[in-house]
Amino acid sequence: MKPRIATLLLALSPSLLPLSGTPSSDSGSPPSAPPDSGSPPPLPPPVADKLVTEALRAWDVPGAAVAVVRGEDDLLLKGFGVRRRGEPAPVTADTVFPLASCTKAFTTTLLAMLVDDGTLTWDDPVRKWLPEFRLSDPHADALLTVRDLLCHRCGLAGHDLLWYRAPWGIDEVLRRATALPLEYPFRGGYRYSSVPFLAAGRVIEKAARQPWDKLVRSRLCEPLGMTATTLTTTALAAAADRATGHRLTKGGTVEVMPPYELPEANPAGSVNSTARDLAAWLKFHLSEGIAPDGRRLVSVANLNETKTPHNVIRLEGLVKAQNPDTVQVSYGLGWLIYDHRGKKVISHGGMIDGFRVQITLVPGEKLGIAVLANLHDTRMNAALTNALIDLYCGLPARDWNGYYRKVTADEAAARQAAVAARDKARDPLRPPSIPPSGFAGTYTHPAYGVATVTLRDGQPELAWSSFRCRLEHYSGDTFRVVDGFFDDQLVPFTVAQGKATAVQFAGQRFERR
Repeated sequence: MKPRIATLLLALSPSLLPLSGTPSSDSGSPPSAPPDSGSPPPLPPPVADKLVTEALRAWDVPGAAVAVVRGEDDLLLKGFGVRRRGEPAPVTADTVFPLASCTKAFTTTLLAMLVDDGTLTWDDPVRKWLPEFRLSDPHADALLTVRDLLCHRCGLAGHDLLWYRAPWGIDEVLRRATALPLEYPFRGGYRYSSVPFLAAGRVIEKAARQPWDKLVRSRLCEPLGMTATTLTTTALAAAADRATGHRLTKGGTVEVMPPYELPEANPAGSVNSTARDLAAWLKFHLSEGIAPDGRRLVSVANLNETKTPHNVIRLEGLVKAQNPDTVQVSYGLGWLIYDHRGKKVISHGGMIDGFRVQITLVPGEKLGIAVLANLHDTRMNAALTNALIDLYCGLPARDWNGYYRKVTADEAAARQAAVAARDKARDPLRPPSIPPSGFAGTYTHPAYGVATVTLRDGQPELAWSSFRCRLEHYSGDTFRVVDGFFDDQLVPFTVAQGKATAVQFAGQRFERR
């Protein structure tokens, strides 16, 4: 099953087989009550353990690491299940997982520190620090600030394929992005996009005159004692205790998923960490910027600026379905802000090939939760996070696994119905208007670059970025991708005067050179 591009790195909230392996007990002292008088009494760890093991079974997740903290106390810090399906090595509190888009909060926290230093301001024009990054709309480009880069309001659509599996690096992504048209009015909407965070990383480097990864290590990881946290997949590969990613096959079984390589430090998604290190990260945020040794690393004002609503997310469609007990959702700077059953929640999800992660703060309860799972595109993280919030906040229990499984099933049914309707309208006997050789050629897009169509066994094959897509005839001048990342997606060609003049692929129109 291919990952959905729109959700590669974001989780808004977020086949029943026996769980492989057994929970590994790393640590887990009984939780202490929060300081307010209305807090629930302490709970024994087995209650939370049961929630985790039930969630893994319900979603057929091979393994997960979970950290729950309250104030300075570890309520739960354990691994469950196995690092790789079919092998005995257990997930522990020290097993490393990629955090994907949860990296964004590291970038915005680092920016808060630089604002404290007087190095830059949230509202500095981007062109002051990064004149080579431009928006295609000149008016938006003139107004674009550092703050705009961090809350998904600059007008760009997601365009994940500009970086995902691309054979080029961050600087080339940013160069290409200057040719992208804006999808919605500047500061007039919300579209989740990692591209502006790549630009924010370059702003940091220009302003601080140091690499982003070096600053994250020296100003965040080292003071917080996050010794197992790394910033590239090259460093991740060196970890002895690391999780293997998995995915569901079309048949509903779980298989190992090849890892996604990020050899270049990426401010939008390359941090890797453990439950133990993330417990320190959660405590740092719950204390509003205090290191374990008592030092203040960032001001309360600027750290809280990252958790202040900046952009409204409409509570409708799938967003509403995933947040049934929520009345508002907004995006801050690298964090989502919403409410859950009357509790203010600050959270972010991350998803990359084989993994799903969710990091959550409930500031009114001094509660922090991190759930790291080694199964791609699962809603287990959202279900388990909600169940843990309910448990530790003394809220009525709800079957969140059942709820999110229904959301997932409804979403899959809607996709299947759309494909069925598409295929019902198809005329498979309508032949192409030109021979297969007529589709071969080079096609270009101002931002996406060159797509090449060649013939393979008499049928067109399209190559773009690192993808090679075998095509089969669908109807007329439209072809369908056979297998791979773009499996079953349609690729229509435009034909004029007996010649293919354009091809629609990956949501973009490529013109024939």
